[in-house]
Amino acid sequence: MQLLTRETLPDRIADVAALEQLLCRPTQVLINELKGIDGEIMVLGVGGKMGPTVAGLAKNAAPEKRVIGVARFSEAGLKGGLQARGIETIACDLMNEDELAALPKIKNIIFMAGRKFGAEGDLALTWAMNSHVPALVAQAFPRSRIVAFSTGCVYPFVPVSGRGASEDVPPDPPGEYAQSCVGRERMFEYFSKKLSTPGKLYRLNYAIDMRYGVLHDIARKIVARTPVDVTMGHVNVIWQGDAAAQALRCLPRCTVPTSPINVSGHEILLVRDLAKRIGARLGIEPIITGTENATAWITDTSEAVRLFGEPVVDMDHMIAWTADWVARDQPSLEKPTKFEVRDGRY
Repeated sequence: MQLLTRETLPDRIADVAALEQLLCRPTQVLINELKGIDGEIMVLGVGGKMGPTVAGLAKNAAPEKRVIGVARFSEAGLKGGLQARGIETIACDLMNEDELAALPKIKNIIFMAGRKFGAEGDLALTWAMNSHVPALVAQAFPRSRIVAFSTGCVYPFVPVSGRGASEDVPPDPPGEYAQSCVGRERMFEYFSKKLSTPGKLYRLNYAIDMRYGVLHDIARKIVARTPVDVTMGHVNVIWQGDAAAQALRCLPRCTVPTSPINVSGHEILLVRDLAKRIGARLGIEPIITGTENATAWITDTSEAVRLFGEPVVDMDHMIAWTADWVARDQPSLEKPTKFEVRDGRY
Protein backbone atom coordinates (compact mmCIF):
# COMPACT_ATOMS: atom_id res chain seq x y z
CA MET A 1 0.00 0.00 0.00
CA GLN A 2 1.23 3.47 -0.88
CA LEU A 3 1.96 5.58 2.19
CA LEU A 4 0.42 9.00 2.69
CA THR A 5 2.93 11.79 2.12
CA ARG A 6 2.62 15.29 0.73
CA GLU A 7 4.47 14.13 -2.37
CA THR A 8 1.92 11.38 -3.13
CA LEU A 9 -1.25 13.50 -2.88
CA PRO A 10 -3.36 13.20 -6.05
CA ASP A 11 -4.48 16.16 -8.15
CA ARG A 12 -8.11 15.02 -7.96
CA ILE A 13 -10.22 12.33 -6.31
CA ALA A 14 -12.11 10.44 -8.99
CA ASP A 15 -14.90 8.77 -7.02
CA VAL A 16 -16.02 7.39 -3.65
CA ALA A 17 -13.77 4.33 -3.92
CA ALA A 18 -10.71 6.53 -4.52
CA LEU A 19 -11.79 8.84 -1.70
CA GLU A 20 -12.14 6.04 0.84
CA GLN A 21 -8.80 4.57 -0.22
CA LEU A 22 -7.09 7.94 0.26
CA LEU A 23 -8.75 8.56 3.63
CA CYS A 24 -7.45 5.23 4.93
CA ARG A 25 -3.89 5.60 3.63
CA PRO A 26 -1.49 5.60 6.61
CA THR A 27 1.72 7.50 7.17
CA GLN A 28 4.88 5.71 8.24
CA VAL A 29 4.71 7.51 11.59
CA LEU A 30 1.23 6.10 12.29
CA ILE A 31 2.39 2.59 11.37
CA ASN A 32 5.34 2.89 13.75
CA GLU A 33 3.26 4.24 16.63
CA LEU A 34 0.49 1.63 16.39
CA LYS A 35 3.13 -1.09 16.24
CA GLY A 36 4.46 0.23 19.52
CA ILE A 37 1.22 0.00 21.53
CA ASP A 38 0.02 -3.20 23.17
CA GLY A 39 -3.41 -4.68 22.56
CA GLU A 40 -6.06 -4.56 19.88
CA ILE A 41 -8.28 -1.66 18.78
CA MET A 42 -12.06 -1.25 19.02
CA VAL A 43 -14.06 1.63 17.55
CA LEU A 44 -17.32 2.28 19.40
CA GLY A 45 -19.76 4.15 17.15
CA VAL A 46 -18.08 3.08 13.92
CA GLY A 47 -21.26 3.84 11.95
CA GLY A 48 -20.84 7.62 11.95
CA LYS A 49 -19.41 9.81 9.18
CA MET A 50 -15.84 9.34 10.34
CA GLY A 51 -15.97 5.89 11.96
CA PRO A 52 -15.17 3.82 8.85
CA THR A 53 -12.14 6.02 8.19
CA VAL A 54 -10.76 5.53 11.70
CA ALA A 55 -11.32 1.76 11.61
CA GLY A 56 -10.00 1.38 8.06
CA LEU A 57 -6.94 3.50 8.75
CA ALA A 58 -6.18 1.50 11.92
CA LYS A 59 -6.37 -1.77 10.01
CA ASN A 60 -4.18 -0.52 7.16
CA ALA A 61 -1.61 0.88 9.58
CA ALA A 62 -1.61 -2.19 11.84
CA PRO A 63 -2.77 -5.18 9.75
CA GLU A 64 -1.45 -7.57 12.39
CA LYS A 65 -3.83 -6.15 15.02
CA ARG A 66 -7.44 -7.10 15.54
CA VAL A 67 -9.62 -4.06 14.71
CA ILE A 68 -13.28 -4.22 15.74
CA GLY A 69 -16.07 -1.86 14.70
CA VAL A 70 -19.11 -1.60 16.97
CA ALA A 71 -22.40 0.01 15.98
CA ARG A 72 -26.09 -0.79 15.58
CA PHE A 73 -25.41 -1.22 11.83
CA SER A 74 -28.73 0.21 10.71
CA GLU A 75 -27.13 1.61 7.52
CA ALA A 76 -27.20 -0.82 4.61
CA GLY A 77 -23.79 -1.94 3.39
CA LEU A 78 -21.76 -0.58 6.32
CA LYS A 79 -21.07 -3.92 7.97
CA GLY A 80 -20.06 -5.61 4.71
CA GLY A 81 -17.83 -2.71 3.75
CA LEU A 82 -15.93 -2.89 7.02
CA GLN A 83 -15.60 -6.65 6.88
CA ALA A 84 -14.22 -6.42 3.35
CA ARG A 85 -11.36 -4.35 4.80
CA GLY A 86 -10.59 -7.02 7.42
CA ILE A 87 -12.40 -5.22 10.25
CA GLU A 88 -14.45 -7.37 12.60
CA THR A 89 -17.95 -6.09 13.36
CA ILE A 90 -20.17 -6.42 16.42
CA ALA A 91 -23.75 -5.14 16.46
CA CYS A 92 -24.45 -3.40 19.76
CA ASP A 93 -26.75 -0.71 21.12
CA LEU A 94 -24.47 1.12 23.54
CA MET A 95 -27.51 2.20 25.57
CA ASN A 96 -28.24 -1.45 26.28
CA GLU A 97 -26.12 -2.28 29.32
CA ASP A 98 -26.29 -6.03 28.74
CA GLU A 99 -25.06 -5.69 25.16
CA LEU A 100 -22.36 -3.25 26.26
CA ALA A 101 -21.16 -5.63 29.00
CA ALA A 102 -20.87 -8.44 26.45
CA LEU A 103 -18.35 -6.57 24.30
CA PRO A 104 -14.76 -7.87 24.45
CA LYS A 105 -12.50 -6.00 26.86
CA ILE A 106 -10.18 -4.54 24.25
CA LYS A 107 -7.14 -2.55 25.40
CA ASN A 108 -7.54 0.40 23.02
CA ILE A 109 -10.92 2.12 22.58
CA ILE A 110 -11.80 4.89 20.15
CA PHE A 111 -15.17 6.22 21.33
CA MET A 112 -17.08 7.94 18.52
CA ALA A 113 -20.75 7.52 19.49
CA GLY A 114 -22.78 10.71 19.77
CA ARG A 115 -25.63 12.78 18.42
CA LYS A 116 -25.54 16.17 16.72
CA PHE A 117 -27.74 16.33 13.64
CA GLY A 118 -31.33 16.78 14.77
CA ALA A 119 -30.19 17.38 18.34
CA GLU A 120 -32.83 20.05 18.94
CA GLY A 121 -35.58 17.66 17.80
CA ASP A 122 -35.13 15.39 20.84
CA LEU A 123 -32.92 16.99 23.45
CA ALA A 124 -33.47 14.19 25.96
CA LEU A 125 -32.05 11.69 23.46
CA THR A 126 -29.18 14.06 22.70
CA TRP A 127 -28.23 14.20 26.37
CA ALA A 128 -28.63 10.44 26.76
CA MET A 129 -26.35 9.72 23.80
CA ASN A 130 -23.79 12.40 24.58
CA SER A 131 -23.60 12.14 28.39
CA HIS A 132 -25.28 8.94 29.65
CA VAL A 133 -23.67 6.55 27.16
CA PRO A 134 -20.14 7.84 27.92
CA ALA A 135 -20.72 7.10 31.61
CA LEU A 136 -21.77 3.55 30.74
CA VAL A 137 -18.78 3.03 28.44
CA ALA A 138 -16.29 4.47 30.94
CA GLN A 139 -17.49 1.99 33.55
CA ALA A 140 -17.48 -0.92 31.08
CA PHE A 141 -13.81 -0.41 30.08
CA PRO A 142 -11.93 0.72 33.19
CA ARG A 143 -8.66 -0.95 32.12
CA SER A 144 -8.66 0.31 28.54
CA ARG A 145 -7.14 3.40 26.98
CA ILE A 146 -10.09 5.52 25.82
CA VAL A 147 -9.74 8.23 23.18
CA ALA A 148 -13.14 9.94 23.31
CA PHE A 149 -14.24 12.03 20.35
CA SER A 150 -15.51 15.42 21.46
CA THR A 151 -15.82 18.76 19.69
CA GLY A 152 -14.37 22.25 19.65
CA CYS A 153 -17.95 23.38 20.31
CA VAL A 154 -17.38 22.81 24.04
CA TYR A 155 -15.54 26.14 24.11
CA PRO A 156 -17.16 29.57 24.24
CA PHE A 157 -16.78 31.82 21.22
CA VAL A 158 -13.34 33.46 21.28
CA PRO A 159 -11.96 36.57 19.52
CA VAL A 160 -10.92 35.95 15.92
CA SER A 161 -7.98 38.28 16.46
CA GLY A 162 -6.28 35.64 18.62
CA ARG A 163 -5.08 32.06 18.06
CA GLY A 164 -8.31 30.39 19.07
CA ALA A 165 -9.27 28.60 22.27
CA SER A 166 -6.47 26.55 23.80
CA GLU A 167 -7.04 23.48 25.94
CA ASP A 168 -6.73 25.74 29.01
CA VAL A 169 -9.93 27.64 28.15
CA PRO A 170 -12.78 26.33 30.37
CA PRO A 171 -15.76 24.87 28.47
CA ASP A 172 -18.71 27.29 28.41
CA PRO A 173 -20.65 26.84 25.17
CA PRO A 174 -24.03 28.09 23.96
CA GLY A 175 -26.82 25.61 23.27
CA GLU A 176 -27.80 22.24 24.71
CA TYR A 177 -26.01 20.18 22.05
CA ALA A 178 -22.64 21.63 23.01
CA GLN A 179 -23.53 21.49 26.71
CA SER A 180 -24.28 17.77 26.34
CA CYS A 181 -20.81 17.37 24.80
CA VAL A 182 -19.34 18.97 27.91
CA GLY A 183 -21.36 16.35 29.79
CA ARG A 184 -19.68 13.63 27.71
CA GLU A 185 -16.25 14.95 28.64
CA ARG A 186 -17.15 15.27 32.33
CA MET A 187 -18.32 11.64 32.47
CA PHE A 188 -15.06 10.36 30.99
CA GLU A 189 -13.11 12.72 33.24
CA TYR A 190 -14.95 11.57 36.38
CA PHE A 191 -14.51 7.87 35.73
CA SER A 192 -10.93 8.32 34.54
CA LYS A 193 -10.13 9.82 37.94
CA LYS A 194 -12.19 7.28 39.86
CA LEU A 195 -10.97 4.16 38.01
CA SER A 196 -7.51 5.38 36.90
CA THR A 197 -8.49 4.87 33.26
CA PRO A 198 -6.06 6.44 30.75
CA GLY A 199 -7.76 8.69 28.24
CA LYS A 200 -7.76 11.60 25.86
CA LEU A 201 -10.61 14.02 25.11
CA TYR A 202 -10.33 14.57 21.39
CA ARG A 203 -11.79 18.01 20.58
CA LEU A 204 -12.21 18.00 16.81
CA ASN A 205 -13.16 20.95 14.63
CA TYR A 206 -14.55 20.29 11.16
CA ALA A 207 -13.09 17.26 9.44
CA ILE A 208 -13.15 17.50 5.64
CA ASP A 209 -14.40 14.66 3.43
CA MET A 210 -15.44 15.31 -0.16
CA ARG A 211 -19.00 14.27 0.75
CA TYR A 212 -19.49 16.72 3.61
CA GLY A 213 -17.75 19.41 5.64
CA VAL A 214 -17.41 23.18 5.63
CA LEU A 215 -15.76 23.31 2.20
CA HIS A 216 -18.42 20.99 0.75
CA ASP A 217 -21.18 23.19 2.21
CA ILE A 218 -19.64 26.35 0.76
CA ALA A 219 -19.08 24.79 -2.67
CA ARG A 220 -22.64 23.51 -2.92
CA LYS A 221 -24.02 26.92 -2.02
CA ILE A 222 -21.88 28.53 -4.70
CA VAL A 223 -23.02 26.04 -7.36
CA ALA A 224 -26.66 26.52 -6.31
CA ARG A 225 -26.19 30.33 -6.44
CA THR A 226 -27.37 30.63 -2.81
CA PRO A 227 -25.70 33.02 -0.36
CA VAL A 228 -22.76 32.00 1.78
CA ASP A 229 -23.31 33.44 5.26
CA VAL A 230 -20.10 34.83 6.74
CA THR A 231 -21.53 35.88 10.11
CA MET A 232 -19.57 32.99 11.62
CA GLY A 233 -16.66 34.27 9.64
CA HIS A 234 -13.74 32.12 10.76
CA VAL A 235 -13.19 28.34 10.98
CA ASN A 236 -10.53 25.66 11.40
CA VAL A 237 -10.73 22.57 9.17
CA ILE A 238 -8.67 19.40 8.76
CA TRP A 239 -8.57 16.55 6.23
CA GLN A 240 -10.51 13.64 7.69
CA GLY A 241 -7.65 11.21 7.12
CA ASP A 242 -5.30 13.45 9.10
CA ALA A 243 -7.90 13.79 11.85
CA ALA A 244 -8.35 10.00 12.04
CA ALA A 245 -4.59 9.48 12.20
CA GLN A 246 -4.25 11.96 15.05
CA ALA A 247 -7.04 10.18 16.96
CA LEU A 248 -5.18 6.87 16.68
CA ARG A 249 -1.90 8.55 17.62
CA CYS A 250 -3.57 9.77 20.82
CA LEU A 251 -3.71 6.15 22.08
CA PRO A 252 -0.08 6.03 23.28
CA ARG A 253 -0.50 9.55 24.68
CA CYS A 254 -3.47 8.85 26.96
CA THR A 255 -3.17 10.30 30.45
CA VAL A 256 -4.60 9.65 33.92
CA PRO A 257 -6.80 11.51 34.42
CA THR A 258 -7.94 11.98 30.85
CA SER A 259 -6.97 15.29 29.27
CA PRO A 260 -8.13 17.36 26.28
CA ILE A 261 -6.43 17.97 22.96
CA ASN A 262 -7.59 20.27 20.17
CA VAL A 263 -7.47 18.76 16.68
CA SER A 264 -8.00 20.72 13.47
CA GLY A 265 -6.01 22.60 10.89
CA HIS A 266 -3.38 24.94 12.27
CA GLU A 267 -4.72 27.87 10.22
CA ILE A 268 -7.63 30.11 11.19
CA LEU A 269 -9.48 30.57 7.91
CA LEU A 270 -11.87 33.28 6.73
CA VAL A 271 -15.10 31.84 5.32
CA ARG A 272 -15.24 34.74 2.85
CA ASP A 273 -11.80 33.87 1.49
CA LEU A 274 -12.66 30.17 1.27
CA ALA A 275 -15.77 31.05 -0.75
CA LYS A 276 -13.73 33.20 -3.13
CA ARG A 277 -11.08 30.50 -3.62
CA ILE A 278 -13.66 27.78 -4.22
CA GLY A 279 -15.70 30.08 -6.46
CA ALA A 280 -12.62 30.82 -8.56
CA ARG A 281 -12.10 27.08 -9.05
CA LEU A 282 -15.75 26.65 -10.04
CA GLY A 283 -15.80 29.72 -12.28
CA ILE A 284 -18.70 31.16 -10.26
CA GLU A 285 -18.68 34.39 -8.24
CA PRO A 286 -19.96 33.49 -4.75
CA ILE A 287 -22.87 35.40 -3.24
CA ILE A 288 -21.81 36.61 0.20
CA THR A 289 -24.23 37.62 2.94
CA GLY A 290 -23.68 38.88 6.46
CA THR A 291 -20.77 40.54 8.22
CA GLU A 292 -18.04 38.72 10.07
CA ASN A 293 -18.52 38.57 13.83
CA ALA A 294 -15.61 39.46 16.09
CA THR A 295 -15.80 36.00 17.73
CA ALA A 296 -16.04 32.44 16.47
CA TRP A 297 -15.72 28.76 17.44
CA ILE A 298 -12.03 28.40 16.63
CA THR A 299 -9.32 26.45 18.41
CA ASP A 300 -5.60 26.73 18.99
CA THR A 301 -4.05 23.46 17.81
CA SER A 302 -0.48 24.26 18.87
CA GLU A 303 -0.30 21.23 21.15
CA ALA A 304 -1.44 18.86 18.39
CA VAL A 305 1.14 20.34 16.02
CA ARG A 306 3.81 19.87 18.68
CA LEU A 307 2.85 16.22 19.16
CA PHE A 308 1.94 15.20 15.62
CA GLY A 309 3.35 17.82 13.26
CA GLU A 310 1.21 19.71 10.77
CA PRO A 311 -1.50 17.76 8.90
CA VAL A 312 -0.28 16.09 5.71
CA VAL A 313 -3.07 17.38 3.46
CA ASP A 314 -2.87 21.14 2.89
CA MET A 315 -5.65 23.63 2.22
CA ASP A 316 -4.82 24.06 -1.47
CA HIS A 317 -5.45 20.35 -2.10
CA MET A 318 -8.66 20.33 -0.06
CA ILE A 319 -10.06 23.31 -1.97
CA ALA A 320 -9.09 21.90 -5.37
CA TRP A 321 -10.49 18.45 -4.55
CA THR A 322 -13.74 19.89 -3.18
CA ALA A 323 -14.40 22.20 -6.12
CA ASP A 324 -13.75 19.37 -8.59
CA TRP A 325 -15.95 16.94 -6.63
CA VAL A 326 -18.92 19.29 -6.39
CA ALA A 327 -18.54 20.48 -9.98
CA ARG A 328 -18.89 16.86 -11.13
CA ASP A 329 -21.93 16.38 -8.85
CA GLN A 330 -20.30 13.53 -6.97
CA PRO A 331 -22.12 12.02 -3.94
CA SER A 332 -22.98 14.02 -0.84
CA LEU A 333 -23.95 12.67 2.58
CA GLU A 334 -26.56 15.46 2.76
CA LYS A 335 -25.43 16.34 6.27
CA PRO A 336 -24.62 20.06 6.41
CA THR A 337 -22.21 21.09 9.15
CA LYS A 338 -24.34 24.14 10.03
CA PHE A 339 -21.09 25.97 10.69
CA GLU A 340 -23.03 29.25 10.37
CA VAL A 341 -25.00 28.57 13.57
CA ARG A 342 -24.18 30.83 16.52
CA ASP A 343 -26.92 29.91 19.00
CA GLY A 344 -25.88 26.27 19.37
CA ARG A 345 -29.17 24.95 17.98
CA TYR A 346 -28.70 22.01 15.61
